[in-house]
Amino acid sequence: QVQLVESGGGLVQPGGSLRLSCAASGFAFSNHDMRWVRQAPGKGLEWVSFINSRGSYTTYIPSVKGRFTISRDNAKNTLYLQMNNLKPEDTAMYYCSQGNVKGQGTQVTVSS
Repeated sequence: QVQLVESGGGLVQPGGSLRLSCAASGFAFSNHDMRWVRQAPGKGLEWVSFINSRGSYTTYIPSVKGRFTISRDNAKNTLYLQMNNLKPEDTAMYYCSQGNVKGQGTQVTVSS
C-alpha cells in the first residue's frame, strides 16, 4: 500500500532554513503528482505546494512563494521541500501527500 514517511523537521529561529524529505513506497512514485500540506495548531489542513509527476511544474500558496522550493528525485522515490527565511507562522506539522494519502508528518517549529 502507499507509504509516505516525512523527515527533516525541527526547531529553527526566524529566518532559518530546513529541508524536509518524504520517502515514498508502495506505488509508482514517478507516475504521480505530489503535494506538501501542513496543519498549524488549532487550524485545518492547508495545501502548501504541488509538483507534477515529472517535476516540470510546481506551484505554491502565496505566503510561501519565493521562500519554499518543492522538488523530487524520481530515481530515489523521494519528495523534498526546501524552506528558507522561515517565519513563526510557518509553524505546523508538515505532511507529504499523494491523492488522499499522507504520511505521519514532521513538525516544524519556528521560534526565537
